[in-house]
Amino acid sequence: MTQDKNIQTSGRGTIPVRPGEELDAEAVGRFLSRHIPNLENGPIEVEQFPSGASNLTYWIRSGSWEAVLRRPPFGPLPPKAHDMKRESAFLSRLHPVFPLAPKPYVFCEDESVIGSPFYVMEHRKGVVLDAEFPAGVTPTPELCRQISHTVVDTLVELHTIDYRAAGLAEFGRPEGFLERQVRGWIDRYHRAKTDDFPEVARLTRWLTDHLPPSPSPTVIHNDFKLNNLLLDPADLTRVVGVVDWEMATIGDPLFDLGVSLGYWVQKDDPEPLKKVIPTVTQMDGFITRDEFIQRYAAKSGRDVSSVHFYLVFAYFKLAVILQQIYVRWKRGQTQDPRFAGFGDRVRNILRHAVECIPYRMR
Repeated sequence: MTQDKNIQTSGRGTIPVRPGEELDAEAVGRFLSRHIPNLENGPIEVEQFPSGASNLTYWIRSGSWEAVLRRPPFGPLPPKAHDMKRESAFLSRLHPVFPLAPKPYVFCEDESVIGSPFYVMEHRKGVVLDAEFPAGVTPTPELCRQISHTVVDTLVELHTIDYRAAGLAEFGRPEGFLERQVRGWIDRYHRAKTDDFPEVARLTRWLTDHLPPSPSPTVIHNDFKLNNLLLDPADLTRVVGVVDWEMATIGDPLFDLGVSLGYWVQKDDPEPLKKVIPTVTQMDGFITRDEFIQRYAAKSGRDVSSVHFYLVFAYFKLAVILQQIYVRWKRGQTQDPRFAGFGDRVRNILRHAVECIPYRMR
């Protein structure tokens, strides 16, 4: 999800911690003092990163030392979701072979510290491009095009990793991955359902009936999009970090491509879609989704002839994610005002997903 433009952030993109999402800074400090060598004594400062609507992410500092803390959201959680131990362990093995992934420092399984498991990782300083460019940057068409290429090329680079050599094979079950994803996301929708949308039955039937064969598995981020990349403030065409690895696994690389395309809104897209996913990729110079697909195919050498399936699925998956957040708001499990209008977003994304089904396959 994108950052609320009405939220005033610090120079590093953080805000004061939202009410109801506070950390026990003293408890965190005591834990870190036992596990981080040479940590400077002193109080722990805590601020919050406002973007994202799933796991909660905080900036923490003790003296000149700073890091990022990740914890699950508050309230009841789906089984196996928001697994901090898995996320931390995955990054520990990924970071040496894909340095754009932040290095984790320590994992805490003791829920008595802050009320949930959490982990602490290095803080990467970079620019996040969301609904607008930072002040002082002129988004020329050439700059936008170069950033587009950087996004595609970083995705291709991730998909070249030898996951077996990196010790990541245990983090996924690539056989039958896509079928499980389709079945699982359909089930998630029904468990989080609040309203009747006729598009759901049509989409779920189409996705189940048109499952394509998957290419060879790779490491996949599972939420790869522009605002999960940290860009060099001195050169926005260079990536200095990739964040939000909570759903990363070993699976179908075209699934990753589909997710990226789902968030890649272009200038001529319908207005309802633009409102759901406000992003700079609508600006002049950013490549189209077709150009994104062509560059990925050329750089990776993969057959992308079934990419339409992955794009439709990406929109359905996004609708489910929004629905899962919306149902938490409806139940009073979160007070975050950003989520009050997510029901309308779900409806608009579902309608757009239906429109993306190729005419010959309807």
